[in-house]
Amino acid sequence: MDLKAIFEKLCHSFTEDPNLITLLWQEIEARYSEKGRYYHTLVHLEQMIHELESVKDHLSDFNGVLFSVFYHDVIYDAFSQSNEEKSAAYAVPRLEKLGLSPDRVSKIHDQIIATKAHQQSEDHDTNYLLDADLSVLGKDWQTYLDYSQKIRKEYAIYPDFLYKPGRKKVLKHFLEFKNIFKTEVFRSRYEMQAGINLKAELEIL
Repeated sequence: MDLKAIFEKLCHSFTEDPNLITLLWQEIEARYSEKGRYYHTLVHLEQMIHELESVKDHLSDFNGVLFSVFYHDVIYDAFSQSNEEKSAAYAVPRLEKLGLSPDRVSKIHDQIIATKAHQQSEDHDTNYLLDADLSVLGKDWQTYLDYSQKIRKEYAIYPDFLYKPGRKKVLKHFLEFKNIFKTEVFRSRYEMQAGINLKAELEIL
């Protein structure tokens, strides 16, 4: 998947300024390639876009959701509890420069914030974004294990006695949801396997 081409095409829907588009892409590429990222990388964006392209016809604003994908983890610091808020704040002035309407910018901002708690949203597109973000939870065990190991690397600053209780809390949080996935499409694809994977990781922690 050519993420750069996807981003450039997306931006061209709103601006003809090639310098601005190049700058914005370079920022995104640099952020998602930062040292210390193992899962929250450009590959994660590719995986999300792949999932969303399969449900494109279900989305009312596919371009808006794509912007949310590109910016939702643009700020990622294992020490911070406000990455989503910072990522949303980072995105707003850039989307404004591209010429997106205030309503669209506001919705993208809110979608990025929604990736923090992953609660059911009244907004249809947001639920698909959240499901794409969590789709790795419902993949085959080896893919899931690779994901969980990469998350552990991102939190390498924390010893096991601190990491494991925090990780268990996250896993139990997802298992306590009535449904891990918010849309019927993603529930049918991944819900059952996600539950199996989360419980299996809990057992080995």
